[in-house]
Amino acid sequence: MTASQAIRPQSWRATARSLLPAWSVSAAMRAVRATLVVPSMLAITDKGFHNPQMALFAVFGGFAALVLSSFGGTRRDQAAAYLGLAVVGSVGLTIGTLADGNAVAAGLVTLVVAFLIYFGGVTGPNAASGATAALLAYVIAVASNGGVSTIPSRLGGWWLAVAVSTIAVLTLSPRSPGDRLRQSAAELSRALAHHLQAAVDGTATPADVTATLAAKHKLMALFEATPYRPIGIATADQALASMISLLEWCTSLVTEAMDGHLDLSAAAKDDVELLAAAAGALSSAADLMDGRRDSLDLEGVSNARLKSAAHLRGLTGEPAIVRRMADHAFHAQAIAIAVMAAAADATVACRCAEPDWSRSYLPDVTGGPAAPAQSVSRPRLRLPGISRAIARDASVRSVWFRNSARGAVAIAAAVTIARLTDVQHAFWVVLGTLSVLRTSAGATGSTALRALAGTVLGFVVGAALLIGIGTSPPALWTALPLAVLVAAYTPGTAPFAIGQAAFTITVVVLFNVLAPAGWQVGLIRVEDVAIGCAVSVVVGVLFWPRGAYALVGDNLADALRAGAADLTESTRFALGLAGRPAPGQITAAASAAAAASVRLGDAVRAFLTEQGSKRLAKEDLRTLTMSVLRLRLTASSLASLPDRDHAAGPAADHPIGAAVQERLTGHSAELAGFYDAIAAEVDRPHLVPGPGANGRAPVAPHAPADPADVQLCTLGPAHYHPEALWVRDHLTHLGSHSVSLIEPASRLAALRRRPWWR
Repeated sequence: MTASQAIRPQSWRATARSLLPAWSVSAAMRAVRATLVVPSMLAITDKGFHNPQMALFAVFGGFAALVLSSFGGTRRDQAAAYLGLAVVGSVGLTIGTLADGNAVAAGLVTLVVAFLIYFGGVTGPNAASGATAALLAYVIAVASNGGVSTIPSRLGGWWLAVAVSTIAVLTLSPRSPGDRLRQSAAELSRALAHHLQAAVDGTATPADVTATLAAKHKLMALFEATPYRPIGIATADQALASMISLLEWCTSLVTEAMDGHLDLSAAAKDDVELLAAAAGALSSAADLMDGRRDSLDLEGVSNARLKSAAHLRGLTGEPAIVRRMADHAFHAQAIAIAVMAAAADATVACRCAEPDWSRSYLPDVTGGPAAPAQSVSRPRLRLPGISRAIARDASVRSVWFRNSARGAVAIAAAVTIARLTDVQHAFWVVLGTLSVLRTSAGATGSTALRALAGTVLGFVVGAALLIGIGTSPPALWTALPLAVLVAAYTPGTAPFAIGQAAFTITVVVLFNVLAPAGWQVGLIRVEDVAIGCAVSVVVGVLFWPRGAYALVGDNLADALRAGAADLTESTRFALGLAGRPAPGQITAAASAAAAASVRLGDAVRAFLTEQGSKRLAKEDLRTLTMSVLRLRLTASSLASLPDRDHAAGPAADHPIGAAVQERLTGHSAELAGFYDAIAAEVDRPHLVPGPGANGRAPVAPHAPADPADVQLCTLGPAHYHPEALWVRDHLTHLGSHSVSLIEPASRLAALRRRPWWR
């Protein structure tokens, strides 16, 4: 036997194994719940009430609530989500029933309803998870024959299914282990605390760095693991999102401070005490997230920060010594600021405090006591409510807007075609469209082929099953629970085609229970699904065929431009060249930077969860998106520097000189210009003439590293301007990372210039 003959059976066995479902406890519980509920709903409504309309909506309502939806959070959160599903589905069902008389009218109404349901997912993960389920109620109603008189029966079936499904989920689900994001945030907080304390003690090892980075990667993987936002727009949810961003930033600060160029254990006594207090706050925040405590005291960190700031103001001596001490103070203060803000967010995320308390600990870097809530000049990441969230994503740059628009157009087209052609079971056409539409034309096309192949396979198996067992009620009722069990288990555990095959078998058995028609039911489903898949492919080609990676480039460009403008404005605030915003207000530049950053995060999650091979390496993606976070939080830290009214000592009597202001504003302008050039490079290819602004590739800005440069910040022979030192260190730290963006940006720009079909 030849080698190729020996290998061939093994490859066949490997292929066969890949088609088998993987074991999953959650999928098994889902399948058990569906098997108990769906056949029961059919028996009650069809055999008990003898109402076909109620039976149709009860059965598919059960599938919608138990298979298409996966609500997270506490049992209270899940119950609220199911109530929302019942209400939204009822509204859609009623509108769909009223609009099913005319094909064109039905298509236009579908365009609006589908967009609103899809776009409503912007409000939180449960809303996003339930969008397809809610849309199913509308789709079946608008694509099925029936008049106003059927609305009560349809509503009865829908509400019965959702109510029983809610009870099944709440009673037949294992106790939730808790919010995985919160647990992972707690793990990173604890790893950072240990790492920081070890650095202060002079005992840090490479293992500490490895543990910290591993905890960060785990947290960010969870945060980016879904195509929708893993948090909602409630205050506690937004605090958690803010905390995650700050912990990622804090990880970068801590690891960079200890990469060999600084020995934090050799810092001044006040700076060491500040770092130790920050480590303690991180540990307390971790306990808070784990539920081990119900309060958090940040007074110790606040007092230590003030002592460190006072020491910075009193620095004297040779420039080289001052430079080293200023570096220690900068890193200590920057880390402490991030820690205080993250810990304050933890209290809000755990519902242990109100946002006003959290804002009282927002960074007021050097200068008087911790600012009370009403005097904070720049709230950090206080993200908006529903109206502002919708306004932020009402843009073609938003992945939510594009996916909602694409889905609405596809479903509206499918409804119109199904009604015009008067196909039997027209809603199968729409379900075919709904099941295969993806974020790019290539992914939609490949999914459509798999859906059609799976449907054909299901038809063949279903027809063979009917030939074998016949269409007698006892045989069909025996086969139905088994078919539901398999169809409910396969999503997420088996290849997409296998899931489609299992659902087709269930449909064949189900409709023969309702009205025996033999294997022809399966053939009708194949035809309808083929039409639906064709609609999805056409819409995918016509509407934004490049997929999520194009949106990553668009939103990256927006975020970099907004961040550069924010940096310029914040530098002027810090140097006293512009009046600060009124207390409690956020500037337009900071607001634009925050909104652009959120849209970028959505695009990145969509890209990472998009089917198919990734054209952009994850390392490049991480470098580019981290640059946005670094740029925005550097601007935030600069803007939080104290007003000169709070200054004490020699700095209070000596304004920053014109030479220093010119040097630092020039450095800020150079950095802003670099980020603008990177934005021009990664933006839409037709907007720029070449690889960068003015056809030139971006050039990394100059980052002054000469210790003598600190002399520009002198007040006299023995004192230095603390504000100037701080601005200088912020800009130098930001500029030192700029060169790492040039190559990833160039690779992304090259991808954007390629045709989408390549």
